[in-house]
Amino acid sequence: MNQLVHKCQMPWWLTVIIVIETLPMFLGPIFALNNPAFLGGPEATEVGFATWLYTARNFAVGIAFVVAYLLRSAPMLFILILIRLLTDLVDGPAVLLFGMASNEIRLIAIFVIGYYIPALIALRFFWKQMTSPIATE
Repeated sequence: MNQLVHKCQMPWWLTVIIVIETLPMFLGPIFALNNPAFLGGPEATEVGFATWLYTARNFAVGIAFVVAYLLRSAPMLFILILIRLLTDLVDGPAVLLFGMASNEIRLIAIFVIGYYIPALIALRFFWKQMTSPIATE
C-alpha cells in the first residue's frame, strides 16, 4: 500500500505528543513578536529581522504539523518530529551555553521530559507504522 494513501491510526497519547511538539511552533513566535528581548537580547526595544525569520519558519513548521496530523500521515509526522527533535537538541544546550536560562535544572527537565522523550516515543511509533507489512504492501 502506498504510504500517502495509508492513514495512520493514532492513539490518544500520540495526539498529546503531537500537540506538545506543535504548540511551541505557534506560541514561540507570538512571544517573540510581543517581546523584542525574546530573540534580540535584554537591550532590544523593537522586533528585528531575526524575529520575523523565526516567526515565519516556526509558523510554516506548525502548519505542516497540523496538515500532517489531519492527513494522518506517519511519514510526514515522522520527518517533522525528527526535524523538531534535531532542532531541540541544539536549542536546549545553546540556551545553557549562552547563559539565557534563569533555572538550568528546570530548562533541562522541560527539554528532556517535554521534548526529547515524547519525540523519541513518537518516532518509534511512526517508524513501526511505516515499516509494518500492512503499510508497505
